[in-house]
Amino acid sequence: MTQSQQLPVVYVRGYAGGQSGIDGAVADPFYGFNAGSTHIRIGQENKPGFYQFEGPLLRLHKDLQYQILVEGSQQVYLDTQATVPRNTVWIHRFYDPSASTWGAKPEEFRMEDAARDLLELIDKVTAKSGAPRVHLVAHSMGGLICRCLIQKILPDAGREPTDCVADLFTYGTPHGGITFDLGFGVLERLRDAIGINGAEIFGRERMYQYLTPGAGKDDEPPKGWDPRVMPAGDGQPFAFPLSRVFCLVGTNPQDYDVAHGLSSAAVGARSDGLVQIDNAYVPGAQRAYVHRSHSGRYGLVNSEEGYQNLRRFLFGDLKVHAALVDHRLQETADTTWQAEVTLSIRGLQIVMHERTSAQWCPVQLPFAAPDPGGVALATTFLDTDLVSPNGSDAMRYALHLRILSLREHDDGLFDFGDHVEQTADFDDILVVDVGADAGGLQVWATWKSVIGGSLRDYVPTNAALTDQDPDRGEWVADVSLPDTTARILGEDARIRLTVTAWN
Repeated sequence: MTQSQQLPVVYVRGYAGGQSGIDGAVADPFYGFNAGSTHIRIGQENKPGFYQFEGPLLRLHKDLQYQILVEGSQQVYLDTQATVPRNTVWIHRFYDPSASTWGAKPEEFRMEDAARDLLELIDKVTAKSGAPRVHLVAHSMGGLICRCLIQKILPDAGREPTDCVADLFTYGTPHGGITFDLGFGVLERLRDAIGINGAEIFGRERMYQYLTPGAGKDDEPPKGWDPRVMPAGDGQPFAFPLSRVFCLVGTNPQDYDVAHGLSSAAVGARSDGLVQIDNAYVPGAQRAYVHRSHSGRYGLVNSEEGYQNLRRFLFGDLKVHAALVDHRLQETADTTWQAEVTLSIRGLQIVMHERTSAQWCPVQLPFAAPDPGGVALATTFLDTDLVSPNGSDAMRYALHLRILSLREHDDGLFDFGDHVEQTADFDDILVVDVGADAGGLQVWATWKSVIGGSLRDYVPTNAALTDQDPDRGEWVADVSLPDTTARILGEDARIRLTVTAWN
């Protein structure tokens, strides 16, 4: 990728809390985007091991030659230079006016002000770099600042969001607000009424005000309004394409130790310790689930999982989507079906995407596959510029698929009479190799159960899959499931692979 193809990256940090938290945030030159880690969770017993991740800022510099330009401050550098390179990273230091460490009275933080200042930064960076747009990368509340810009500030100014923003990547953003398992809604109402440390920004009423064009400080959301939803649609004014939004969802609450664990206890197990899983994504957007906490030693931002998803989404050139199509499960009133999915890419020591029952995020399976498209299992992005570690021209990923059934008594309790713990009705790995030659894209797919020997030694010898309709503008092929699945998923069930050009 040449510099002329790169776009500036603007990073927007998350919520800092009260005055001491804000003062601590502004003391960091890069607002946390430089933070790395040395711990990783390994094994079924969840024991930690050593794994050094340098941090996303340094990795963008090392891997893609992005520059971090500072001369007293990044703002001073921007103001004093006639031009700046496109391959640069910029930190939106929106908390600086609210700090008490500069000797002046701190200003009150407001989402709308932070979003307007973000637009000013973007306009200055694009004007001086010649780049048409920027990539927005945000953690937690930072994603809501970006959405305030996209959904309110730009439309209120009569400007199309796609004219200045290319992509939005969010780590653990509470797109649906912050809600609690405890208190039956009392904690949320108390928080929104009192506004301790400005935390009412995570409640529906305040979110409606800063996510809705034309909304004022006294406006209330209509019944049924979902804060997660971003306006989208072909030809709709001021809509931002959901395909250009990626939400990284954390599923590890136990390692979020803020408030001595009280936060994760209140939010509940189905969360990253602060943001519940169902609130951490925009419906219709790209997303991946990783077993990481909201922040800390095992946090989302300072993780290899987060960086690899970020890098491939922003700079990859292929999008690969896998779906279960035309399945038909045994339809009984007392049975619930779920799929567990794990996605790994050759050469990486981490899992890119993981949805399991143990992490409270399995894929719920309807008795019959919805049409069209079936049930989405995983989407990943690949970069053909990345050399395979074994010298192969093909990129390989493995989709581990498990199908489980749970039965209930009439009283709603699970039936354990014939249950075998951790044992799936179907368990196999689809090994997919993606390459290209002079004739175009080539894809091979094989189930691990039919591969003899070690996977590392496996080289596809079967014929490449055939594109079902070369005129569609995307590559599509179906992969048959092993014969043993016919009694579980039906004879017509298949895995549909769709590969499209990206970026």
